[in-house]
Amino acid sequence: MLKLPASVRVDAAPALWLSLQSSLRAEAAQVSNGAGAELSINAAELQQFDSVVLTLMLSAARLCADLGLRLRVLNVPAKLQELARVYGVAELLWPELLDSGQSA
Repeated sequence: MLKLPASVRVDAAPALWLSLQSSLRAEAAQVSNGAGAELSINAAELQQFDSVVLTLMLSAARLCADLGLRLRVLNVPAKLQELARVYGVAELLWPELLDSGQSA
């Protein structure tokens, strides 16, 4: 399972995306070889972030979809859930949680 770092800020986003993109592709190959359909990212360590983290997660979800997989973000901090709601992208990142009324 991939992990988001403790801090995701706009100044570090380009380098983080390059690293994340590479990791996603490698993980996707393993998941696909095991006949899996879902790739997970753990956000438990994420403490300091700005809205760029939403861009990274949406880009990661798009990449996974292009690779025939679904992205699942686990242990999402409450502040990130709220930021996603404010920006109107929560349903894109966690549709199953919104349908059930749970939090990520």
